[in-house]
Amino acid sequence: MIARMWHGWTAPENADAYEALLRAQILPGIRKAAGCQGIHLLRRGRGAEVEFVTLLLFDSLDAVKAWAGEHYETAVVPPEARKLLKRFRERSRHYDVALQL
Repeated sequence: MIARMWHGWTAPENADAYEALLRAQILPGIRKAAGCQGIHLLRRGRGAEVEFVTLLLFDSLDAVKAWAGEHYETAVVPPEARKLLKRFRERSRHYDVALQL
């Protein structure tokens, strides 16, 4: 199993709208991708910013590539999400899941 981790930051006044967008539109679409085994959304306030971390679980790196495309490490950030974010990591990180309890 592969874990895909990505970070984005938004202003506190946009955090609830961004989370709502993720919950209603973006994450349900990802969840339907072939090989997607689950999604975790993490959130924490850090002063002038709110950090979001998405952790997507896929069957394999091939499943990640089928969803994200040839340049699978490039962050997949739809235009409506970009409008609410202050900044984000341009590249996602991928890890082999060594243990899941």
